[in-house]
Amino acid sequence: MRDGRWRPVRRRRPQARGSSRGLGRALVTAALDAGHLTVATARRPEQLGGLVARYGERVLPVALDVTDAAGARAAVAAAVDRFGRIDVLVNNAGYANVSPVETTDDDDFRTQFETNFWGVYHVTRAALPVLRAQRGGTVVQVSSVGGRVGGSPGIASYQAAKFAVDGFSRALAVETAPFGVRVMVVEPSGFATDWAGASMTVRPVPAAYEETVGLMNRRMRQSDAGAAGDPRRAARIVVEAAGREVPPSHLLLGVNAVEMATAYSRRQLAQAAAWEKVSRSADFAEPCPAPFPPDEAAA
Repeated sequence: MRDGRWRPVRRRRPQARGSSRGLGRALVTAALDAGHLTVATARRPEQLGGLVARYGERVLPVALDVTDAAGARAAVAAAVDRFGRIDVLVNNAGYANVSPVETTDDDDFRTQFETNFWGVYHVTRAALPVLRAQRGGTVVQVSSVGGRVGGSPGIASYQAAKFAVDGFSRALAVETAPFGVRVMVVEPSGFATDWAGASMTVRPVPAAYEETVGLMNRRMRQSDAGAAGDPRRAARIVVEAAGREVPPSHLLLGVNAVEMATAYSRRQLAQAAAWEKVSRSADFAEPCPAPFPPDEAAA
């Protein structure tokens, strides 16, 4: 965030929301309110006119479909041409549709993955020559607590993409550390955006999956309480964390995210301990065979 030049980059398919709505809009607004120069992208940049009216030349609207690698390169070039450098790059992933793996249309599964993973890949890769040349910058990948914990029925494509984003980002962090580039993966739980509303298409759920996918859908779409997370608070946290000298490699956002991730880590540790002797026995030098743990301790 040196010199106050911020560049949140948003990805968008027809179902997704970029800088015009939701967390993407909150991030851009928070960056601008903090005094940073900002590029905001969307497939329809005219939706960003309100930002220009409010913040003037400190914000640059740019058209971008993140599934288009050439378009990502053009957006990065526009940012550098206007502001001279990129200090913070934000990939704010797109959307999810609901259906069981068994009945999900192949094209739908792939299209979601194109936005939610390949959009991150295209935009990040387009910015890397700039970050490397200027010897610094921060890449922020907005993932999901589901990208760490997983197991949410009905949104397999979305969660698979988020796991892919995490693996991609871990390798990216190691590769680019010598250039002074930092990578932060943001893992929110539920926030008050239209992610589970207008942005989400719910396919018919077969009776066999009513207890899993159907139940998940009802929890997401029919709760009177709404999501617990405040996008504006989250955006301010992300902007401040991205500006730190040493940002966290993974930033959980929301009570549910913290509790889900903590419980998952404990289960992982317990399972690794229960199976430790069996796992070690796969190496030549270790005792073999090793006794398997009882079923009640092996889950």
